[in-house]
Amino acid sequence: MKQIILLAALIISLCTYSQNITVDSQSYTPQQLVENILIDSDCINNIAVTNVVGGNFGGTDQSYGFFDATGTSFPFESGLVLSTGRLSNVPGPNNSLSDDDANNWVGDADLETALNESGTLNATILEFDFISVASQVSFRYIFASEEYQENNSNSCNYSDLFGFLIRPAGEQVPYENIALVPNTDTPVKVTTVMPGVPGSCPPTNETYFGSYNDANSPINFNGQTAVLTATANVTPNQTYHVKLVIADEQNYRYDSAVFLEAGSFELSSDIGPNLLIATANALCEGETTELNAYQDGQNTYDWYRDGILVQGAPGCGTCGTYTVTEAGTYTVEVTLADGCVAYGEAIIEYAPLPIGFDSVLVECDVNQDGLTTYDLFNAINDLTNGNQDVFINRFYLSEADATADNNPITNPEAFQNTYPFQKVYARIINQANCFIIAELELHTSNNTINIPDLDGCDGTIVDGIASFDLTEIEASILPQIPVGAVVRYYETEDDAFNETNPLPNTFENSIVDTQTIYVKVTANNQCFSISTANLNVLYTPVLEADETHIYCANASEPLTIYGGVLNDLPNNYYYEWQLNGVTTAVNTLFYDVTEAGVYTVIVTDPNGCSSSRTITILPSEIATLESVNVVGVAPNNVVTIVASGNGDYEIALDDPNGFYQDSFVFTNVSQGFHTIYIKDKNGCDTREEIISVLGFPKFFSPNGDDDNPTWQVIGTESQFEQILSIQIFNRYGKLITQQTSSSGGWDGTLKGSPLPSDDYWFIANFKDGKTHTGHFALKR
Repeated sequence: MKQIILLAALIISLCTYSQNITVDSQSYTPQQLVENILIDSDCINNIAVTNVVGGNFGGTDQSYGFFDATGTSFPFESGLVLSTGRLSNVPGPNNSLSDDDANNWVGDADLETALNESGTLNATILEFDFISVASQVSFRYIFASEEYQENNSNSCNYSDLFGFLIRPAGEQVPYENIALVPNTDTPVKVTTVMPGVPGSCPPTNETYFGSYNDANSPINFNGQTAVLTATANVTPNQTYHVKLVIADEQNYRYDSAVFLEAGSFELSSDIGPNLLIATANALCEGETTELNAYQDGQNTYDWYRDGILVQGAPGCGTCGTYTVTEAGTYTVEVTLADGCVAYGEAIIEYAPLPIGFDSVLVECDVNQDGLTTYDLFNAINDLTNGNQDVFINRFYLSEADATADNNPITNPEAFQNTYPFQKVYARIINQANCFIIAELELHTSNNTINIPDLDGCDGTIVDGIASFDLTEIEASILPQIPVGAVVRYYETEDDAFNETNPLPNTFENSIVDTQTIYVKVTANNQCFSISTANLNVLYTPVLEADETHIYCANASEPLTIYGGVLNDLPNNYYYEWQLNGVTTAVNTLFYDVTEAGVYTVIVTDPNGCSSSRTITILPSEIATLESVNVVGVAPNNVVTIVASGNGDYEIALDDPNGFYQDSFVFTNVSQGFHTIYIKDKNGCDTREEIISVLGFPKFFSPNGDDDNPTWQVIGTESQFEQILSIQIFNRYGKLITQQTSSSGGWDGTLKGSPLPSDDYWFIANFKDGKTHTGHFALKR
């Protein structure tokens, strides 16, 4: 019967050949899927399917069934598939999202318990019992999921769950999940088998990840694992219960599926783990390991490496173990007494040993006794020849301890040798955890460097503290040290030995006037010399503070400024004068200023130390009167004075010793002529000018003397020109006469006859259309 079903499956495969897998939910019962597709072995019997659960899609579609991948790139030719969505959504191409749900499709409590998870739904379950004649069974599978999303951080956080749960039938003991990452207790899912997402999460068990799938994939899932093997240890001839279950977690979105290879549920023999370079457990060059397939009973063992028989004649009864000495894929066929065969496989890889170099580490020894303190890690570059793919984390006093990884030196960063030329040993390890031992011999250096004193100039505050450029020390000793040597500076000898608290290149002495520091020179990461250098603080001239002066452009004499040395003889120094950054005079204490600008004097002591100060010369000059603007007629007027010049001015009216104001505007100025005084606040003289305010007299007395003989406008010629005409009326409004500003005034007559003393009115008509009305008295 089994052969007929298999033949039917082959015919279906040939008829449905394509680049995508095909699925079938109708041709096989659950019993046939397990017994004839997944197992198909006479050595595993009493197979009975006890429970099947899937999504109810209201038709013939299921969430589980047979798949055929013949002629595709999928790793299995055929087998059984369980999904958290429709079976019809499983085949490729991968150009749509499998994202199914169904009514009342719940999760599975056993799966949640076994994986210590919660919140499952859409669980597809296939349960069966079986009996094995061997002590181990296994099958091959691939997990695929839409939750594998390349370069998407969701792949770091979300994963559906599945498990291959097994326990003795009829016993209420916890299930064992055998769908695990090889050689771990970690369940297989998206977040535990993945290549990582840059910037979000690192690779996790990347060796067992298969691939991200593009649109041409034979299955409709975004990614899949490599081919994995689930193995269970069982008691021969005892009934076991298996629960194959896959479920969505938290929500129905983004379906997953697990593919079980046809015929892969078979007897197996655990001969040992895969030893791979990728998982850092490969054998190291020269090592051996023993594969063990021994089982109780009258069994025979056939061992193969890469498909070639490597141990004894076929049917060896005493070959339960095999010693591996070279890389390869090792398989064993264990033929049991009843004729059944259990298969075992292990992939063994060899990693090369790292390369180490015996080296010498040199450290300085001040007292010349051959004993000093070493940082053994300073020799790493020499011991490994700079190879970044190896590392050294421990040193040992003997080669035997280094080989056995016993008794490492506890203070390799500050190791004190106990005798001259002592040897210690480094354990050099590569990424495959292979190691080699290298010898490190400890030497001392007695080199002495002659370092000239370094001088620094005291600051503006005479306190014995100066800023030193320590790189000048290195420049002075270059001929005495190896090319490429590193020079560092320290305040104490201990700091120099331990290379702690290095001084910055720009350093202020912490001891007044003179301080000794330690200079450590290292070459090739080893001490060449520790020597001392003296830092001397030199006196620096102390100058007066910066100043600001005023220079009057109209002055007849230059302004003299001077260097401003305090508390010392000024002629002991060298002077350099600069105007706006350009040198204009040297070696003179005084400087005659003839123009404004920023003057800098640099005063240099004979010891070479200099100080400088800045004297800012601001320009100023006597004011220039630009205009006088009078608006209105006295006494109701506004007089605005406009002055210009390179100065700061204030103004007074009529009294040079009176009140000066900043405002150049005066109001209600009396008629007639006035004197204004424009004074420069910086002391550059005062400008004196006469101004006139237009006005009309209040009376006149044409009585034959020369005192007020006529009534006429008071002002200047330019002010007179503003008036078109002046009409004079008696108190009854009769026009007496009409004058112009240049007519010489009214003499108090009408048609040659004198008019009596009285009050008369006038209207002044201005050219701009304005008028001014007033009155005056005629007194005889």
